[in-house]
Amino acid sequence: MNARRQVVLSVSLVAVAAVVVALELRNGAEPDAQVGAEGHDHAAMSAAGSGELKPVVLDAEAARRIGVAYASVERRILPMYVTTVGSVVYDETRLATVNPKIEGWVEKLHVESTGALVRAGEPLMEVYSPPLVSAQEELILAARLVRDAGGERASANAAELLAAARRRLAYWDIPEEEIRRIEESGEPTKTLTLRSPASGVVLEKNVVEGDRIMPGMTLYRIADLSRVWIEAEVFEKDLAGVKLGQEALALFEAYPGESFTGAVTYVYPTVSVQSRTARIRLELANPAGRLKPGMYARITLDVPPTEPVLVVPRSSVIETGQRTLVFVADAGGALLPREILTGRTSGQLVEVLSGLEEGERIVSSAAFLVDAESNLGTMTGGVPISEPDTGAMPGMDHSKH
Repeated sequence: MNARRQVVLSVSLVAVAAVVVALELRNGAEPDAQVGAEGHDHAAMSAAGSGELKPVVLDAEAARRIGVAYASVERRILPMYVTTVGSVVYDETRLATVNPKIEGWVEKLHVESTGALVRAGEPLMEVYSPPLVSAQEELILAARLVRDAGGERASANAAELLAAARRRLAYWDIPEEEIRRIEESGEPTKTLTLRSPASGVVLEKNVVEGDRIMPGMTLYRIADLSRVWIEAEVFEKDLAGVKLGQEALALFEAYPGESFTGAVTYVYPTVSVQSRTARIRLELANPAGRLKPGMYARITLDVPPTEPVLVVPRSSVIETGQRTLVFVADAGGALLPREILTGRTSGQLVEVLSGLEEGERIVSSAAFLVDAESNLGTMTGGVPISEPDTGAMPGMDHSKH
């Protein structure tokens, strides 16, 4: 019973204490929700912080401590470059396809592997085709009629037949020297030779000995790699600096320390909605075949120089998301925040379109720290940046420690 009585008594005491505290909170002074543990009025500080930035006054020691440096607003030619990346592709104007115009069977291959180097006119394969044999016989017969024709009319008809037989073979891509050989020998051959239409590298080979070939089949694809293209993407904002014929410098990971020169030969007429980029095409000489399709390239385009413009160091510009600021030093030593409008950026320089005059002195280093002090000055009504930093936390009485 004693234990139970003690538990009941304890619960009663807790309830009474809670009631007393509630009455005191209601009748007494409520805690000031606006005053923080450090004694600052945070609501007032927040309201003030939304106002305009205040000037910052720095003495020499304070400026040295936070690393403030100055620069002058200058007018100069702003060097501009467009940098991007791309990859090597085949020059589409130097691609050739071997597809026969006759039906037949491959008796012998002279070029048997992908990647082989071929020259224009080099034999690719020997083809047996019954229609070709018939066309050869017609050619031989027409040539004989021309030789044996007795009258003028007969000679004219025979000449027409001979010309038609020659055209028929030529339309099947039989070389002129082959036609002449058949005509002079008077003997048809079982097979005829298909030759390469261009010099280059065999990209595709879709035939083996014994295959039956049909008109229109792609037997070989040959690329001339003495010149190649680079396909690259340029951001929409840089398109104004890209012109046809513009010189470009290309760097490749395969050849560190070595650069290759090309030129812009085409700017595609559309911009990607997703990436906001446009494709451009560069053309490079590749006489030794060192540049291979698929290689990754880093590209720099020189933009022609324009008239001199106002520029400031990039480190002096503060982007807040809503405005762009710099701090201007006045004659009295105060740093005045000023909103500016910027243009192009090149390396460590930024073009200024409005807000500054040539020769004005601005903060070029530690601008973000000055901006922080300017915000602090707005909240507290002053900028105590010249006082030494003791490391003490506000609201604490250090004399007791």
